[in-house]
Amino acid sequence: MSLKEKLLDDLKTAMKSKDVIRKNVVQLIRSAVLQVEKDDRVTLDDDSIITVIAKELKKRTDALPEYEKSGRQDLIDGLKTEIDILYGYLPPQLTEDEIVKIVDETIKRTGASTIRDMGKVMQEIKPRIEGRADGKTVSQIVKTKLK
Repeated sequence: MSLKEKLLDDLKTAMKSKDVIRKNVVQLIRSAVLQVEKDDRVTLDDDSIITVIAKELKKRTDALPEYEKSGRQDLIDGLKTEIDILYGYLPPQLTEDEIVKIVDETIKRTGASTIRDMGKVMQEIKPRIEGRADGKTVSQIVKTKLK
């Protein structure tokens, strides 16, 4: 079953069970996918859909600190629920040890030795970790390794 079909099935299930938050999150993902498909005039495969989901997840995780500053617990709880639902559509997340291993392999393969080579390393790593790790975490690990 493709990810698009899974999203459609989950939408139907959420509507039948009157799970408003899940329904809204699935609709959000489907509309983001549709927008990319219309803009780029392509049909997205599962990997591309995972990239779209990862972008939506990043938007919400970046907004969470602002919600926490405002002190609105109802909004914070809703956002955390959305984040949990989005994680459910992504492949299993990499552990920090796995990320370090990928970074070490990439640095060795690219021959990077200074912080100036960070762009080259990140460009190599990005396709391997897409949707499975936070770019900020990977970036910090690469910086540490190249110093």
